[in-house]
Amino acid sequence: MAEASAAVNGRNKYAVLDRSDEPELDAGPPEPRKSSVSESERRRIERFVYTCAIFASLNAILLGYDVGVMSGAIIYIQKDLHITEFQQEILVGCLSVVSLLGSLSGGRTSDAIGRKWTMGLGAIVFQAGAAIMTFAPSFTVLMIGRLLAGVGIGFGAMVSAVYIAEISPASARGTLTSLPEIFINLGILLGYVSNYAFSGLSEHINWRIMLGVGILPSVFIGFALFVIPESPRWLMMEKRVAEARAVLLQISESETEVEERLAEIEEAAGLMKSMKSEDKAVWRELLNPSPAVRRMLYAGCGIQMFQQITGIDATVYYSPAIFKDAGIKSDQELLAATVAVGFTKTMFILVAIFLIDKVGRKPLLYVSTVGMTICLFLLGIALTMQKHAMGLMSPRFGIDLAIFAVCGNVAFFSIGMGPICWVLSSEIFPLRLRAQASALGQVGGRVSSGLVSMSFLSMARVISVAGMFFVFGLLSTISVLFVYYYVPETKGKTLEQIEIMFESGKEWKGGEIELEDTQHLIPDDKKSVSLG
Repeated sequence: MAEASAAVNGRNKYAVLDRSDEPELDAGPPEPRKSSVSESERRRIERFVYTCAIFASLNAILLGYDVGVMSGAIIYIQKDLHITEFQQEILVGCLSVVSLLGSLSGGRTSDAIGRKWTMGLGAIVFQAGAAIMTFAPSFTVLMIGRLLAGVGIGFGAMVSAVYIAEISPASARGTLTSLPEIFINLGILLGYVSNYAFSGLSEHINWRIMLGVGILPSVFIGFALFVIPESPRWLMMEKRVAEARAVLLQISESETEVEERLAEIEEAAGLMKSMKSEDKAVWRELLNPSPAVRRMLYAGCGIQMFQQITGIDATVYYSPAIFKDAGIKSDQELLAATVAVGFTKTMFILVAIFLIDKVGRKPLLYVSTVGMTICLFLLGIALTMQKHAMGLMSPRFGIDLAIFAVCGNVAFFSIGMGPICWVLSSEIFPLRLRAQASALGQVGGRVSSGLVSMSFLSMARVISVAGMFFVFGLLSTISVLFVYYYVPETKGKTLEQIEIMFESGKEWKGGEIELEDTQHLIPDDKKSVSLG
């Protein structure tokens, strides 16, 4: 009885003291809890949560635009500044590696100053870098701007997904945390369109305007910071209970739900006080992980790595070079083909948004990885036949097949590996590790992206562009097996239930574990506190 009473007291201690809310002594059994808000109020709350998630995702446009615009701008930068092929690879690929600095420091920064102000800091750093690139008179100055932009992108990309996961209800967390991937794709499409729109200007001016337009999204990010609230989970970690409660009142349907979520967050945050690892720094715990944390790192870091080593950034950055190898000659036609790629990538990410919380993470990952594998091998075959079997098919057919394979690859990427990578990275780690572990989870991905981007042209010269895509196809085949063995299904589970799932150490076939399997893992004295 004492334990049950303590659980109830812990659950209700944040309630506003109001005598009218207390049950009468002769009251009968409590009725099932009903929502205390009207349908219009519920819709208002949903709109507010979605608005916060959308504003938090604006940082992702910066990453997407930079990736997309550089694929075309590099053509004119090479002509204007007369840079070498090696310098092109460094300029394109360094963004991914340098963004690690932002991601790794972003975890600590977001724990120190909060999630939303870390997003603002990232936008300011990116603005500075974009401005330097726009007016760069030489390759050296251009690289300085590129490095600053990379740090800013790292800040924003890391913390946006964490923020969204911490304000989202479990039923919609997959949809909301995949929003950054939508905005990345939108940014890539805008970058491609910018390339095409300004390509007719002089070679000294057009690439500068292409890069300078990337500053504009920062204006909206600045506005967003004054609209979205701080993460209630971060506020609870800072013991700012009243502010956390005020935020939860904005995104919850009843005060009862607010009290339950406060108790749930406090319990999760309080675990670090009762564990022996309390005295260890977060990074020390991550570098010397327990079995449960190790399983989380395998899933989180692995999915990030496979997202990149299967060649998506090479496809996006070097799509003009790929289409040129397929037989397209003029710069205008090359850039027009890249617009088709960007449009396809953006449209199919919407498919993932509608399905991720209905179908689940693993089914979409299976479709994504298998589809990408087929398209990568198909692209390798198309490019090979263009070079060595011209008599077997017309040049136009080879070009169309290459465009189809590239569009198919980015489409399958967008319905699975793209958005779900963000979702898993933001939801599988416990509260005490979430910000820094999410940052660490991007290390493998960013390093892989940088290595692929900075070596693609050089390696293609050795084994051909077609050979590179056969390699990517092989790696994509391995990613299918990785998903089967190491990625669990997290659909519909709260962040705390996901933590319990990893703590159990139970082997799940193909990564599946049902919600009921977690219930016996919850101590009896904690079952009185709702996990949902």
